[in-house]
Amino acid sequence: MRIYNLFPLLAGKFSDWPKHLERAHDMGFDWIFVNPIQRPGHSGSLYSIADYFELNPKLVDPDSKKSPEEQVKEMARIAKKQGLQLMVDLVINHCAEDAALVREHPEWFAHEHDGSVCHPFCMEDGNKVVWWDLARFDHQHTSDPNGLYEYCRKIVQYMIGLGFTGFRCDAAYQIPGHFWSRLINDIRKENPDIVFTAETLGCTVDQTKETAQAGFDYVFNSSKWWDFGSPWLLEQYHLIRESAPSISFPESHDTPRLFQEFNGNWDVMRQRYMFSALFSSGVMMPMGFEFGFRKTLHVVETRPEDWENTDVDLSDFIRDVNKIKAEYAIFQEDCPTSIIGYDNPGILLMWKASTRSSGEGLIILNKDPWNRQHFYVDNLRQYVQAGAPLQDVSPLDRMEFLPEPFSYELRPGECRALVTSRS
Repeated sequence: MRIYNLFPLLAGKFSDWPKHLERAHDMGFDWIFVNPIQRPGHSGSLYSIADYFELNPKLVDPDSKKSPEEQVKEMARIAKKQGLQLMVDLVINHCAEDAALVREHPEWFAHEHDGSVCHPFCMEDGNKVVWWDLARFDHQHTSDPNGLYEYCRKIVQYMIGLGFTGFRCDAAYQIPGHFWSRLINDIRKENPDIVFTAETLGCTVDQTKETAQAGFDYVFNSSKWWDFGSPWLLEQYHLIRESAPSISFPESHDTPRLFQEFNGNWDVMRQRYMFSALFSSGVMMPMGFEFGFRKTLHVVETRPEDWENTDVDLSDFIRDVNKIKAEYAIFQEDCPTSIIGYDNPGILLMWKASTRSSGEGLIILNKDPWNRQHFYVDNLRQYVQAGAPLQDVSPLDRMEFLPEPFSYELRPGECRALVTSRS
């Protein structure tokens, strides 16, 4: 999956979305992920849904003769013509605390000892962060589990009816696995091609693995925070990869903008996107990354007026990387992957070997986005099992011939991709 995250509050009215769909298609993405589009509660947060069966008024074009639902369906038809599939957030761990559901079905919610509804929370740096605008569903102990389940199933069916064929399940690990297994199986009886991805960031490896085993097609990994050296990423990757493949991202709507983090460094943008795309089965990128946007996406405050006019355009590079991912199967799966020891600590040398085909890949990456690093080996083929020659498929300055010995000056942050095949 090559996923472009179209952030609704930045994209604006549904009628304004086709230009963003076209740009995503031109960059080689095949999926569009949109954050929640239902009507929010008093906080205005996209993730604080007050009515699951009414669309967010901020996204509806009042000048259109089409109903809100027809506006979404029209957008879905345009996406389909461009070969794009649509994925939407499925937020059923909680809803808006001012939603009518809280009053109509109190038995579906968790409550404090004083009878007040429970608010979801998380721990950040040892501090408890409570989302006061949210009410937590009680999937574990509700006295009406079937009623809550059927309501959630109707939400999924409603979104499928609007044209969505994929779901990013928000805070999936906080909902019991048996619930997900039932939901996924029931939905696929009627719609066998629907894709379910699990948002599992912030939970343990065991929680992620358990969630993945409920039937999800993908989980999201934490490669965005990797330092290109610590063992934890590959440890997590190998513990989970046989349960479900994963999706990497260089930044998301929950993180600061990478261009802002690294003070306008184009090289780190290329480095992080290419690694994200080649490391795991799927890759996701939020809108604006291609133009070096600096403003963090905000689930309440972002508006179309926040669109930034920059002199940055990484669209061609992103398209070329997506083409590599689409053409070479070795970069489309979570497979045996290891770091090869190399005497220059500023360089990452990573080997990948497919278990579904005979493909192998080498990633040579300059960890430093500010300085050059020299890479030298007597023979590149010592790092792969294949007897066939290695082929350079890198997006920039592709080499037609790989000499022995191999000597190359890696530009700041540069990532090169080589492939071969076992006979």
